[in-house]
Amino acid sequence: MKLSYIDNNRAFDFGKTSADYARFRDIYPKSLYDRLIGLGVGKAGQQILDLGSGTAILPINLYPTGAFFTATDIAENQIACGRALAAEKGMSRIRFKVCAAEATGFKSASFDAVTAVQCFPYFDAEKAAAEIHRVLKPGGLFCTVLMDWLPREDPVIAEMIALVKRYNPTWSPEGFQKRTYRVPPWAKDRFTAENVISYDEALIFTKEAWLGRVRTCRGVGASLSADQVAAFEAAYRTMLQAYEEPLRLRHRIFIELYRKG
Repeated sequence: MKLSYIDNNRAFDFGKTSADYARFRDIYPKSLYDRLIGLGVGKAGQQILDLGSGTAILPINLYPTGAFFTATDIAENQIACGRALAAEKGMSRIRFKVCAAEATGFKSASFDAVTAVQCFPYFDAEKAAAEIHRVLKPGGLFCTVLMDWLPREDPVIAEMIALVKRYNPTWSPEGFQKRTYRVPPWAKDRFTAENVISYDEALIFTKEAWLGRVRTCRGVGASLSADQVAAFEAAYRTMLQAYEEPLRLRHRIFIELYRKG
């Protein structure tokens, strides 16, 4: 995939990171899932479409709610790993499909909720919003989630970002900045904004888990060659020796909830 507004149009493919993704990207805190359930995403019997699902992290974590999930992603490797994880856990209420968020192929008005975790910026927002509106039932919910590290507040994260940029100067890992929420243009005449939640939380990692998480990011495993990834990993292992475990790294979580008009 290439996007003109991301990484100076450098190609990236999260499918290259699928093995690490399955091991190291189940990083979202319990507080996030509790908030989603409180917002009405994850009720028993609900049909939930998770776009850009990767290795089905959200469906797997919300599975105990009793909802039915459809995990989709454009990367075949991601879906294959997600299917394997769900099978290993005996989670039969998760189905999988390789497809783009902008053209899912599902019937109209077939889902109670649609989720997009850490992926909506990679979509064509206007086309994806039209497709989400089409597949949602009347009054259905659309929820976007972004979680980002906070390099301005956390020196460990800032140091990691500087190292990644030595190996991939085109990477653009801005991190969250304070902003005033505005209803996005793609929501006009489609969705009503119901809730916006933003909060910070320190996530706990072992060094190995943090290194694996960093390898899965767009600037490393999704875009660098295998030799470059190995060189980065060796350099970062040395750098991490200066820190004690566990690492407590500051992140910001941003949730937007919309209802189909």
